[in-house]
Amino acid sequence: MSFRLSIVVPVLNEAGLIEAALAGLQGFRERGAELIVVDGGSRDGTAELAAPLASRLVRAPKGRALQMNAGARAATGNVLLFLHADVQLPQDADRRLAEAFEAGAVWGRFDVRLSGFQPLLRIVEASMNGRSRLTGIATGDQALFMRREAWEWAGGYPGIPLMEDIALSKILKRLARPVCLRERVVVSSRRWEEEGVLRTVLLMWWLRLRYFFGADPAALARRYYRT
Repeated sequence: MSFRLSIVVPVLNEAGLIEAALAGLQGFRERGAELIVVDGGSRDGTAELAAPLASRLVRAPKGRALQMNAGARAATGNVLLFLHADVQLPQDADRRLAEAFEAGAVWGRFDVRLSGFQPLLRIVEASMNGRSRLTGIATGDQALFMRREAWEWAGGYPGIPLMEDIALSKILKRLARPVCLRERVVVSSRRWEEEGVLRTVLLMWWLRLRYFFGADPAALARRYYRT
């Protein structure tokens, strides 16, 4: 297949990190990738800081699922990669993606490395990567990528305020198992370190367990975001 990559970055009040995050993606733009930033109503100047560093700035209602779907609709590439603002791609990500899709990939994700140095974080990231390979379920921190046709077939991200990545993975598994690239994205461990690694692990497992048993994603989002 021909390979045209669109990177979609949802943001909300990320003024403190957005310029550095987007600066790290300029190499992909130079090699032909499209970089779409989707702002969900930031009040700290994020959109204004992002605009000069993006191929296109899109404004959408608040919510990662809504923002990522808006970015995908605006994208012109036939491969979509959804990237959180605090996640860094490996520098050869576009090459590896091109190889994967040339080999027939439908969708997939990268392995994860957490940015901190606490030994427990190494266990957490190994667990995240191993669990994803076993279950075929990916999380947003793993930089999901997919053919545009797969995103369209799935109907985009389900419009829920949390667990949208897990919900989409379950849908996409009906098409194919994910390609699990061993190249690692680097995920900020700030939240883990501020709130405690073990406490964060337990919280995430508790939220996912409740979601599995049918809890309202809106209620889970309020707990996760503390709103």
